[in-house]
Amino acid sequence: MEAAIYRKVDRRLIPFLFLCYILAYLDRVNVGFAKLQMAHDLALSDAAYAAGAGIFFVGYFFFEVPSNVLLKRFGARLWIARIMVTWGVVSSLMMFMTGEQSFYTMRFILGLAEAGFFPGVIYYLTLWYPSRQRGTRTAGFVAAIALAGVVGNPVSGAIMDLFSGALGLAGWQWLFLLEGIPSILVGIWVIYYLDSGIHEAKWLSDEEKAVLTRALAAEERHKAHSTLRHAFTSGRVWLLSAIYFTLMVGLYGIAFWLPTLVKAFGIKGYFSVGLLSAIPYGVCIVGMTWLSRRSDRTGERRLHYVFNVTAGALGLVGAGLFSTSPALSILCLSLATLGVVGSMPLFWPMPSAFLTGTAAAAGIGLVNSVGNLGGYFGPNIPVWMKQVSPDPSAALYAIAAVLMVGALLVLFFIPGSVNVPRPRD
Repeated sequence: MEAAIYRKVDRRLIPFLFLCYILAYLDRVNVGFAKLQMAHDLALSDAAYAAGAGIFFVGYFFFEVPSNVLLKRFGARLWIARIMVTWGVVSSLMMFMTGEQSFYTMRFILGLAEAGFFPGVIYYLTLWYPSRQRGTRTAGFVAAIALAGVVGNPVSGAIMDLFSGALGLAGWQWLFLLEGIPSILVGIWVIYYLDSGIHEAKWLSDEEKAVLTRALAAEERHKAHSTLRHAFTSGRVWLLSAIYFTLMVGLYGIAFWLPTLVKAFGIKGYFSVGLLSAIPYGVCIVGMTWLSRRSDRTGERRLHYVFNVTAGALGLVGAGLFSTSPALSILCLSLATLGVVGSMPLFWPMPSAFLTGTAAAAGIGLVNSVGNLGGYFGPNIPVWMKQVSPDPSAALYAIAAVLMVGALLVLFFIPGSVNVPRPRD
């Protein structure tokens, strides 16, 4: 009976949250595609682009933890709706940017607007699922990053090809407008669709609610009681923040520069660039699904994470070594993307395995906010490495080294106690 109830919850929540995150990720990283045209129109150097891409995460950092605490106070339904409508409006208004300073300003404000969405959903899943079932569900949510790449990259390219010059607007302006409006509409839909917890779900019977509540309560009894102060003073929380930082360096080091790397192969047309840029994300969807299911089945997170991130680092090294071969480079970038994006469902059950209540909301927010500062460094590494080495692949090697630091931190400093218990048959 319990399995059937969770399938019912899955059908209700996961596809909708998946859609929300596709829109969030597109509005965050579509600047990578816009750059192909926008850099010329706004007179942006590579350094200015990297700074603007990364400054998003500075605004994100400042409002992340407060946003997650407010989500717990006001309820997921209203707060997630507020986040989505706000970032949709800001993303659409980016079409009016006129130069370097307005680029920096709008990216910073977009970070403020979106802060709290991802950790808010991660926390929201803890209100429905025990840890032993959360890896697969988190993968179902995080897979939106990969699908956003599979679908969003070709769509972004098509928008820029088809709409350039329409009504006197550049393709990158249409890109921000047309990919911002859906976030506003779905944000309004959130108010009518999501429930803030099991108790609000009118689509569940009282018996079904009781089964879900008992499953959560049984897990909570095995956790030490944690306070809000504990989230900020826990060495493990700060260690997890550092590990997540390395993962985000890899994620955004790839995401913000992938269209530029693909275009450098000599590919003509934005749509063609989008199609090739989608390949690594397609590979990631398949690999991540298998990894997360295996991790949930065995109850093991730590070694799955270490091996997958290590493979991702090797993929980046391979992409650098075979940079003159488009086919081999794309293959290696696919392995790198799986190593980064595919490790997120393995990572996120870790903090929620030992934090409860408000401390869970704040702790998850803290890990995500500090970790996402890696999103500032990732896009800037290619610019910084140009000043250190003439090798154009040096940035890929540097990002690979950062990923390996995170893998070693998990291997040697994350105890086995954060692994989830193996589910009973």
